[in-house]
Amino acid sequence: MPRSPIIPPTPAEEAYRAEQDQGEVFTRDDPLALFENWFALACAKEPNDANAMALATAGADGQPDVRMVLLKDFNADGLTFFTHANSAKGLQLANNPRAALLFHWKSIRRQVRFRGLVSVAGAEEADAYFAERARSAQIGAWAARQSETLDDRAALIAATKVIEAKYQGRDVPRPADWIGYRLIPSAIEFWVNRPFRLHDRLLFERSAPAGPWTSQLLYP
Repeated sequence: MPRSPIIPPTPAEEAYRAEQDQGEVFTRDDPLALFENWFALACAKEPNDANAMALATAGADGQPDVRMVLLKDFNADGLTFFTHANSAKGLQLANNPRAALLFHWKSIRRQVRFRGLVSVAGAEEADAYFAERARSAQIGAWAARQSETLDDRAALIAATKVIEAKYQGRDVPRPADWIGYRLIPSAIEFWVNRPFRLHDRLLFERSAPAGPWTSQLLYP
């Protein structure tokens, strides 16, 4: 079968030579501190949504599933995002609380992968973040019955108008099923582009959430 004409051609030798070598980038021994450094650089360089990450889960049938979500917090406890518990990803995490995350920043030619267990964040944390959202986004959280079948977009717009009328003149509360999830990493891998596809990969692993990290370099 012929190769699709819209796929970019394999780089020529000259293109590989023109790639910039970023120098030493594995500058911290603590993977979360290293991620913080890379994330700050991505926020300064990426055109939009430097906090966008691919979230991979598995369904009850064992089939993998992946979608983009937004990182809303990270610290020593893990990485936090918010969604509906009754969405496809929420139901999958309830059945199998393990997931993987991937940040890919094209502007700085780096990516970071996380794997680990997922726990539900506390209600106070979810309330606090929901209160920070724009009012229109709060209303959208009520109107969007995430992952359910939608007859047409008009039905969604109508639902938002019902919610707007219901909470006119008062604060919009957080829906009970709109919650936070925190991935507690057991493995974190850092990848940086290098000329001629001789990329650098650094893997950190630990056997327990509060355990020490070990690290090793990986072949490209």
